[in-house]
Amino acid sequence: MRIAQKVEKQLVAFLFVLYLECFLFLNQQNRSFMKTSRIFLLAAIVAGISFSFTFQPAQTASSAAPVAKLREIKNQAFKRGEKLKYRVHYGVIDAGVASLEVANDTMMIAKRPTLHVIARGFTNSVWDKVYMVRDKYESYIDEQAILPWYHIRRVNEGGYKIEHDIAFNHFKKEAIINKSRYKTDTNTQDMISALYYARTLDFASAKKGDLFTINTFFDFENYPLKLKYMGTQVISTSVGKINCYKFHPVMQKGRVFKTEEDMTVWISADANKIPVRLQTNILVGAVKMDLIEYSGLVATLNKVK
Repeated sequence: MRIAQKVEKQLVAFLFVLYLECFLFLNQQNRSFMKTSRIFLLAAIVAGISFSFTFQPAQTASSAAPVAKLREIKNQAFKRGEKLKYRVHYGVIDAGVASLEVANDTMMIAKRPTLHVIARGFTNSVWDKVYMVRDKYESYIDEQAILPWYHIRRVNEGGYKIEHDIAFNHFKKEAIINKSRYKTDTNTQDMISALYYARTLDFASAKKGDLFTINTFFDFENYPLKLKYMGTQVISTSVGKINCYKFHPVMQKGRVFKTEEDMTVWISADANKIPVRLQTNILVGAVKMDLIEYSGLVATLNKVK
């Protein structure tokens, strides 16, 4: 059964997980999630045991086929120590804040260094009375391939809780959840790593109307995220005027969105390519998320005087 859309309150909630989750969360199915043991699964990954996926030493050509190699992505967009903070508004109401952080730690998974990304979102004290959100997402992303090895989802939205962990085996094109294995597409992302992979793409030569597709895995399903490039635009924010690339994520119209292009995303038109603003028009109003603080960028933000 295809993912059923959630009520409008949950639209506000998922914005705290930042814009790439938006492609997926509105199509989410009301499923019961079994709790997973984060400590055991993470230890299994680090140890490389077969519970989640097995990384064997190089085998001889006579005994087995060669192990597939992961791609190499030249990342000049982000680094450890980067921190981004956003203010979220529902109409004219200040609803809460969201943040993205590339932690300074390094975990080795499959003998490969990873980037540890943490996304948080929470409503303020006023909005808590309407619909409290306390969300935290983590992703351990291969530093060279920009692919997720391990994804952690801890959601508390209006009393609805999810504890959901995914281990990825890109050599076998699998996602492992509670010992169950699901086939994935080549170079599949989770909802957080998809954002960081998108930041490594080159938009300098893109033309209006070009589509960028990112393979993702979410709620036990493969899902192709599609970004339609709409050109450049200077937008005003609390941190200054910023020259941005503009995109329309292609959404499913219907119960929440009026059209497929009712969501707009702006990312800085510079080496950082950080998300600067998300704005979406839904059937019951509008939601906007704006950059309010940043630090640890790889390059100077492309501000306009």
